[in-house]
Amino acid sequence: MTAATRPPLLLQALRDPDMLRACTPADWDVLLRQAASANLMAALWHLVERHGLLAELPGYAREQLAWADMLGRRHRQAVLWEVRLIAQALAGLGLPLILLKGAAYRVAGLRCADGRLFSDIDILVPEARLAEVEAALMLNGWASAHQDDYDQRYYRLWMHELPPMQHMWRSTVIDVHHAILPKTAALRPDPALLRAAAVPLAGQPGMQVLAPADMLLHSAVHLFHDGEFKHGLRDLLDIDALLSEFGPQPQFWARLPQRALELQLQRPLFYALRYCQRLLGTAVPEAVTAALRPAGPGPLLLMLMDALFDRALLPEHPSCDDGFSAGARFLLYLRGNWLRMPALLLVRHLLHKALLSPRKEETPAVHLR
Repeated sequence: MTAATRPPLLLQALRDPDMLRACTPADWDVLLRQAASANLMAALWHLVERHGLLAELPGYAREQLAWADMLGRRHRQAVLWEVRLIAQALAGLGLPLILLKGAAYRVAGLRCADGRLFSDIDILVPEARLAEVEAALMLNGWASAHQDDYDQRYYRLWMHELPPMQHMWRSTVIDVHHAILPKTAALRPDPALLRAAAVPLAGQPGMQVLAPADMLLHSAVHLFHDGEFKHGLRDLLDIDALLSEFGPQPQFWARLPQRALELQLQRPLFYALRYCQRLLGTAVPEAVTAALRPAGPGPLLLMLMDALFDRALLPEHPSCDDGFSAGARFLLYLRGNWLRMPALLLVRHLLHKALLSPRKEETPAVHLR
């Protein structure tokens, strides 16, 4: 938590939806602003709907959330349509279409997809087949969104994905991954293990998603190895929902720490479970917590990480911030870059981006539509 005496209203609602019954008009004004900042308006609609609270919402709050739900429905249709077009474009390659993150949650029909909005579709392919995949996508209208020579080299030599590809007519974006962490990162989970364990989607020939434990671990590493936390609470909520959905499966909890060890992802999993518990009240078996405790940082570093993540994972809204929130996000941004590449390469990269790269107007993220 921040220095505030009470957690933000949105966090209270996520932990205990029944508290919404007691919200005043002023509370609702702040709550809706926090949800909008966290990109969780449509998710908030689904939360109140699941708990039978829609009839008890003030009219203006119900109307705003209903509009968010309508946007979420259109987004869901666009995602399903776009995934079908990607599958058609890659059909001749003899590769399964392994979906990652938001698109995987949506096509698999997982609860964490309810109301989840995202701006690109992520897929996983073998590194040796990248050229074929890129060529097939280009023939079907996708082109690299990064034209700068340095950016092209940065992605192709050091990163775990091709430069993002944007469709020339629909403006939708696809990220083609060959791994889940950059080549230059200290942690190197073997993508072949992820592909080998991927599971087919019922009723979707040729489409796959990561196995449950791997999906959870990918979500953890995506959040806790990144330096951007604009959607941090949304991503933490994904982890909470995945744990809720997969937890009842036989052997899931027993398998999770073991799989983290196999993929060298014990530390990201430690953080994922810790902050789900701290911020969302997620139930985690004590045996799993104990198994991961040696993978966590020492006491002093853990105190620092708590102070940073407890702030950075909240919505970027004035009602959630204290005097240290901006500093916490900046330090975690530096940490994210430090984890992505060794020191000399990082300094070179940051200097190039700050001083040498052409200054171009940033293209806004395009949401699927």
